[in-house]
Amino acid sequence: MSTSDVRVMRLPHGYDLPLPSYQSALAAGADLIAAVPADAPLTIAPGTRALVPTGLAIALAAGTEAQVRPRSGLAAKHGLTVLNAPGTIDADYRGEVQVLLINLGSEPVAITRGMRIAQLVIAPVMQAAMQEVLSLDETQRGAGGFGSTGG
Repeated sequence: MSTSDVRVMRLPHGYDLPLPSYQSALAAGADLIAAVPADAPLTIAPGTRALVPTGLAIALAAGTEAQVRPRSGLAAKHGLTVLNAPGTIDADYRGEVQVLLINLGSEPVAITRGMRIAQLVIAPVMQAAMQEVLSLDETQRGAGGFGSTGG
């Protein structure tokens, strides 16, 4: 397993929260923590969404991105997931990492300070050099789209 250095800056409202951490030796995602005020939990009603602060800003190495992904436990237990999954944090972004959560369940979900709300996966990226052409090479699949491969 390879590693990449990620510089993490705590913002004032995340000063006492733990940094993202991996929960097992081979985990792909590090848990992101909610940095909502301790005395003001954020309640997400069924069918609504909320942007949840983490109290962190990060600096990624060039050639990498951070993906914000749902936590399976929150999805299974409460129907809570990341709306734009996976969310992408580019290597040149320096603002606060925030998580856009949506409640697809039937009950309101309270987001409390220190709650694990999403996973952060660091991944390599490649930029494409777009080249306009007049035609594309033929393949067996051709233009078959959604469901065309039998699934």
